[in-house]
Amino acid sequence: MKIIAPKPFTFSAEEGNRAVLLLHGFTGSSADVRMLGRFLQKKGYTCHAPQYKGHGVPPEQLVTTGPDDYWQDVMAGYDYLKSLGYEEIAVVGLSLGGVFSLKLGYTVPIKGIVPMCAPMNLDIEKMQNGVTEYAREYKSREKKSSEQINEELKHFKETPLRTLHLLANLLKEVRNSIDLIYGPTFVVQSTHDEMINPDDASFIYKNIESVKKDLKWYEQSPHVITLGKEKEQLHEDVYSFLESLDWTK
Repeated sequence: MKIIAPKPFTFSAEEGNRAVLLLHGFTGSSADVRMLGRFLQKKGYTCHAPQYKGHGVPPEQLVTTGPDDYWQDVMAGYDYLKSLGYEEIAVVGLSLGGVFSLKLGYTVPIKGIVPMCAPMNLDIEKMQNGVTEYAREYKSREKKSSEQINEELKHFKETPLRTLHLLANLLKEVRNSIDLIYGPTFVVQSTHDEMINPDDASFIYKNIESVKKDLKWYEQSPHVITLGKEKEQLHEDVYSFLESLDWTK
């Protein structure tokens, strides 16, 4: 069965000049930030979420892409909001999207930054297992038999995941540049994150140079915090942070 790939979305507010760029994580999709986007749209924020190359498609395509491809998609999303006339843009990113939100913070003008469950270090082995599970889940949704899935995964595991090593380099780059961030930042982290070291949130909070910064822990949420039990509270917290920013209008 063919799976319809998630697509970028733009949720336009009826009026106002405030825009938010929403960024999903590695192996994720724009669907992971869709509910947050709808919530913020109703609050008067135009939201745009790109879909990274190699994501939401067969996993064999994922491993042919890398962070440079994803960064191009991030910048294209930022430029798209600019092309719509938005001069002030905040960014909210999940996991890898959170890493990109930080990179945007020292690369282009950003009104506010919300990194959610953003890693600063990469456990290659854990990520390799995560990519394999992503591949298994994708193939299961294609309604393939267990035998076919296991055979395809056997070949998939033999594929060198150069992408993961490139991601590790990206994290090192951002980690070493994090003291260049001066914009308002709200760091979001699930306490019992099953994918990354939660202490990375404290590293981000302590090492950014922002005068206006906050860190909040969510006790009942998974790594994909936007889909967890506390998503409604997360929506309200992100909105409160955005409302606290010094928007021109």
